[in-house]
Amino acid sequence: MEKLRKSNLLYWSVWLLVMACLIWVSTKIDFIFYPIGAFISTIFTPVLVAGFLYYIFMPFIEMLENRLKIKRSIGILVVMVLLIGIVIFSFLGLIPSLVNQIGELLTNLPGVIRSLNKLYQQVIEQEWIRRLDIPTQLSQLTGSVQNSITAFLNGLTGSIGSLLSAVANIALLVIIIPLIFFYMLKDGHKFPEAVAQLLPQEYSADVLALFKEINKTIAKYISGQALVCLFVGTFTFIGYLLIGLPYAFLLGVTAAITNIIPYLGPYIGLIPAAMIGLTVSPTKALLVCAVVLVVQQVESNIISPNVLGKTLDMHPLTILFLLLAAGKISGVLGMILAIPAYAVAKTIIQYVHGYVKNRRKKVLYKE
Repeated sequence: MEKLRKSNLLYWSVWLLVMACLIWVSTKIDFIFYPIGAFISTIFTPVLVAGFLYYIFMPFIEMLENRLKIKRSIGILVVMVLLIGIVIFSFLGLIPSLVNQIGELLTNLPGVIRSLNKLYQQVIEQEWIRRLDIPTQLSQLTGSVQNSITAFLNGLTGSIGSLLSAVANIALLVIIIPLIFFYMLKDGHKFPEAVAQLLPQEYSADVLALFKEINKTIAKYISGQALVCLFVGTFTFIGYLLIGLPYAFLLGVTAAITNIIPYLGPYIGLIPAAMIGLTVSPTKALLVCAVVLVVQQVESNIISPNVLGKTLDMHPLTILFLLLAAGKISGVLGMILAIPAYAVAKTIIQYVHGYVKNRRKKVLYKE
């Protein structure tokens, strides 16, 4: 084996061959992994949502426990009551308005499409547009958009059985997510210690320190991103109200949600708002762009630097490449999870690198 290691080419060739064999074997016995995959896909969404809530409310519980000397159990009770209050307020105040605007938009959607089509016809009649041969490309794009909208509407008017199944799944999530969230608050801080106890004594302290760094990175990113999205959604909604844009609340919520995706998110949220603005007038669409520009300037230059700080410390090109790759692999969910996953991986690599470097220094010092 030692001779094999000394011959790098032979060693890596054997290693790659073994890995290829393992991958091939795994494709032939995929039926064994199917139950595991089904289980993971079932619990993924509730665990993800509960984990998001955990990192949002965990700093509040730690503040109650450390600064105000309130027992953890009482702090958890306060958080659960607060969460129930937020849910009740949302169902009584926010969600009905959101549902009404969605219903109104779906009702008026044919008129919106006709208005956009009329505007499109006016644009392509311009002589300079004809010379550029843009109408052909725009026609293809318009056809694609109309097909997507038609497919979406057909999905909405699907069978009653599918609708009932979706409602049942949502009801199940509403029950399961609070339970997972409660146990995360109750026992989540014990998880690093439980993992450390499974490892040799000499590594336990380092593993705990690594978990602490990862926890800090995730908590800062999620809580900071939630505050930034809340700011963007609130002030975009106010801006849309001031310029008299239809469906201002719905489009403000859309802006808040899409802002989760760095760099690309604001432009994704701008597209539906600008299209709605165009159905009113070109001036309204320009005002929509102005609102988004002002909100994004305040967010990127004032809010994010103070809330997120250097949590990411990533080059913009790195973020864009990550988003493109994650979007290709896992769609929108991949784009949302790519950045925090990269931040965690970066934290682990930096910690392991520092650990190895310190070990080498100690060995050299002893020699």
